[in-house]
Amino acid sequence: MIVGVPKEIKSDEYRVAMLPVGVEELTRRGHRVVVEQGAGLGSGLADEDYTAAGAELVPTAEAVFGEADMIVKVKEPQPAEWELMRDGQIVFTYFHFAADRTLTEAVLASGATAVAYETLSDSEGRLPLLTPMSEVAGRMSVQEGAKFLERPQMGRGILLGGVPGVAPAHITILGGGIVGANAARIAAGFQASVAILDINLDRLRYLDDVMPANVTCLYSDRHTIRKQLERADLVVGAVLIPGAKAPMLVEEDDLKIMQPGSVIIDVAIDQGGCIATSKPTSHAEPTYIVHDVVHYCVTNMPGAVGRTSTFALCNATLRWVLEIADRGIHSAAQELKPVASAINMHGGKVTNQAVAETFGLEFDSTFAA
Repeated sequence: MIVGVPKEIKSDEYRVAMLPVGVEELTRRGHRVVVEQGAGLGSGLADEDYTAAGAELVPTAEAVFGEADMIVKVKEPQPAEWELMRDGQIVFTYFHFAADRTLTEAVLASGATAVAYETLSDSEGRLPLLTPMSEVAGRMSVQEGAKFLERPQMGRGILLGGVPGVAPAHITILGGGIVGANAARIAAGFQASVAILDINLDRLRYLDDVMPANVTCLYSDRHTIRKQLERADLVVGAVLIPGAKAPMLVEEDDLKIMQPGSVIIDVAIDQGGCIATSKPTSHAEPTYIVHDVVHYCVTNMPGAVGRTSTFALCNATLRWVLEIADRGIHSAAQELKPVASAINMHGGKVTNQAVAETFGLEFDSTFAA
């Protein structure tokens, strides 16, 4: 199989979808790897690192897409890449279709097979290719929240940990999954007062066992959320329904009970966001203000720490790249249920039920378990 690795072109995206060791593993198995020049520079990986591992460098994304049987990316194809995809080509990347109907329609029209990192599910229902970036985003959410709570960034002027004689910030985390748990650990390390909300009682019991004393685990309902919003200096949106649009937990009117200058970090923005007033932003212009509340809704948060994120992502994805390259997509889907769960579109049809339901499209059960 010919595997292509284009340079990421989304704004301020510094990750790359494959490390040189991935190139070496593929070429040792008899595959060809075509890499766009400069693809790894944002992660500190030189073109020479790839050629030394056996990659063929090409000057443009058009050349990568034109040659490759399988494209391995990080972020969803951008508009300039839509016309480069073709029928029968495998595109293995984060898609987050539920947040973007235009992207959904473009990939359907291309006929490409969309294999989504975020829906690849193992035998225990975990999402191993989403987990590493959720860990990064969860930890970054508190780091970014601390910055935007500073007064020059239009925040309240709050230090997360406070000082002796002054109370610490109160942080509310909506969702106790990978993002939420990582955010809570970092926030606790800052010595902030932290509340983490979830509807899964077993998960809350687990978090209550492992979290430090300054983290309170609460059942998430409408009343509890509103009480937390009244107190919160920083709110982290960390909810996820795999493949589907994120549930809306905070309505616009709810912002009016929040403290002026408080901050929302909506990590769920990749799946449409869990705050009614959320809209996608970029690292270049990360925030905006609604009802005196600072909103940070960057859709590729881990892209800012490209080197850490690239290594974390590729450690998780390489196994599946090798499986698909060695077996082909049909055999891989038949023999490996996680691969089947990752196929969101194939041959112009939607093969992920959550995506189909989000947009009212026909669901094709070819790859259903």
